[in-house]
Amino acid sequence: MLEPSSGGSNPPNTSALLTIVGYHYVRSIASSRFPAIKALDIVDFRRQLMFFRRHYHFVSLEDVVAAAEHGRSLPDRPLLLTFDDGYIDHYVHAWPALREFGISGAFYPTSDAVLGHRILDVNKIHFILASMDDHRVLVSAIEDAIRERGAEFGVLSIEEYHRRHWVSNRFDPPTVLYCKQMLQHGLPEVFRRQLASDLFHRFVTPDETSFAADLYMSVEQLQEMHSSGMHIGGHGGTHRWLDRLTVDEQRDEIKASVHLLKTVGMSENDYLTFCYPYGGYNATTVELLGEYGFRAGLTVQVALARIGHDPLLELPRLDTNDLPADPAAPPGQWTLDATGWTGIDSPLPKPDTPSLR
Repeated sequence: MLEPSSGGSNPPNTSALLTIVGYHYVRSIASSRFPAIKALDIVDFRRQLMFFRRHYHFVSLEDVVAAAEHGRSLPDRPLLLTFDDGYIDHYVHAWPALREFGISGAFYPTSDAVLGHRILDVNKIHFILASMDDHRVLVSAIEDAIRERGAEFGVLSIEEYHRRHWVSNRFDPPTVLYCKQMLQHGLPEVFRRQLASDLFHRFVTPDETSFAADLYMSVEQLQEMHSSGMHIGGHGGTHRWLDRLTVDEQRDEIKASVHLLKTVGMSENDYLTFCYPYGGYNATTVELLGEYGFRAGLTVQVALARIGHDPLLELPRLDTNDLPADPAAPPGQWTLDATGWTGIDSPLPKPDTPSLR
């Protein structure tokens, strides 16, 4: 299963409406060095688990694949918890809570972070933003760099970048989303990666190695979690937008995930799954994942997943912020919708703006 395979199909279960919830940072915000990081406090995480226990039935990633591929039944209101990026938060805080509640979660580390001990650009951007009170300072730093060095990289005008990227979404105001998109994909790759490192050294720390050791899980920790029944999946090599890469670059990202999963101890009997960095993927990505035996893929499309209707490699997810972190809260619309689907002819859950974390 860890090498390219031809795949296959089986009769699907066409009656289950699945809630998949995505998490990133889960930590004690009060004691954090970066309290401004967009994190879910561990107290609220535990309270949210209590809300879920009242209104849902927890399932594993293996349960979901078995339902989709072999028609096995899922319980009423099934719910799957997923954790992106391989943060030490997941080992220290999330995993103990899951064990306490008897839940099997799915964790998606990135190869470069775990094996290369390198800080991902996405995380450099998070901590740069979290290190300042006024994000206009970062806007100015980015645009000063464009004026000073942009000509050698063939950048566009600042006015054009504003037209393209000065927007907001349900998580971020324009100042923040502009900085994220400029450093994630807006600027030419070599320039933006150099700039992200320069800004990280300036505003956060010049010691990337020590920072990475404190931020991400180790191979040994992932092995321990996997041995306890947690699912470990792929999240690429460098956390790049796969739909912006060439075929060969996408293949390299997927192969990096395969290598990490082998290192963690995935066997031929394990289901391979993938979580798309930033939610970016295309038909080439899906085809390549199939070649390497990946059975399911997680997107950032905001919706409930319809087992037997949604492609298994393109499952939508909710964000933790879409659901209450209060065990006494009444069920909201997403929870009420979780038992409202009767088949593929029923109305689809309402789409929303994807997260660009």
